[in-house]
Amino acid sequence: MSAGDGFAPGGGEGSNGGTGSAPNAGAASAGEGSSSPVIIERHEDRMIIRLNRPEVRNAIDQSMVDALHSVCAELEAEPKVAILTGTSGVFAAGADIAQLRDRRRDDALAGINSKIFTRIQQLPMPVIALVEGFALGGGAELAFAADFRIGTPSTRIGNPEAGLGILAAAGAAWRLRELVGEPRAKEILLAGRTLQADEAKAIGLLNDVVDPEDLETAGQALAERIASFAPLAVRLSKSAFHAPREAHPLIDNVAQAVLFESQEKFARMDAFLSKREAKKAKKAAAQAAEAAAGPAEAGTAPADGAAPADGAAPADETTGPETKGDKS
Repeated sequence: MSAGDGFAPGGGEGSNGGTGSAPNAGAASAGEGSSSPVIIERHEDRMIIRLNRPEVRNAIDQSMVDALHSVCAELEAEPKVAILTGTSGVFAAGADIAQLRDRRRDDALAGINSKIFTRIQQLPMPVIALVEGFALGGGAELAFAADFRIGTPSTRIGNPEAGLGILAAAGAAWRLRELVGEPRAKEILLAGRTLQADEAKAIGLLNDVVDPEDLETAGQALAERIASFAPLAVRLSKSAFHAPREAHPLIDNVAQAVLFESQEKFARMDAFLSKREAKKAKKAAAQAAEAAAGPAEAGTAPADGAAPADGAAPADETTGPETKGDKS
């Protein structure tokens, strides 16, 4: 994108953003505050977060960073699955050039974008990014911070920051290698390669690609599946997954010790065992009923050597040219 577009594929750092301690600050509920840079839909077991700067293709500016910090504070206080999506067929086309152009050394050292993306990655419950259209620069780095990414055929993912004289400093420089491996990461970061949807799925950067009209349905279905599991088990699994290698196996053992003492573990395992016993009892009852019915009622043929029913003659006493005693 050019500077004249008002937004950039760059994910450069911001200028002195807050951490957002108020759960609802800067984030509007569905149907309220349509001018907010982020619109929130709250459900019992999930939250939908809509990036809402369609006039600049959801370019990430300071107001959006502040709003996302507020959303994170709410999700940290009340953990639930988050669905992160764009508007008007675009996820996020990058950072806002109008702000990026004026940022200097101290702004970069503040690590504003990298802080919010790291905070999103570290949310207690999984984050699902619905990536339609452009996810470039900072938009791509935001998507990389999610646990799952679902795209559409129009999805385009890339980090062409070097073309603007900066680097992908909000996570792509290290997170992308973890996601797709060093060779592909270098193509994207050093040679400015932009991936289409099928390419991104082939290398695992997208978990799935669906039609645009099915995108939110696919995200909701994944969120529902995650929400059906024990929340504490999901939270501790995510924490253990992102722990450094040297923390294992201690972190796994400690997390498992916590879960072994949870009431939900006992309830879910009791339900599993009860269901299994019920299936076994049902199968045994069916087998007993079949045995009691006998072969005749079960529709089985008489065994060899058994007497024919209703006085019928044995097969070797029937008439015909091959009948026993035929003298012709």
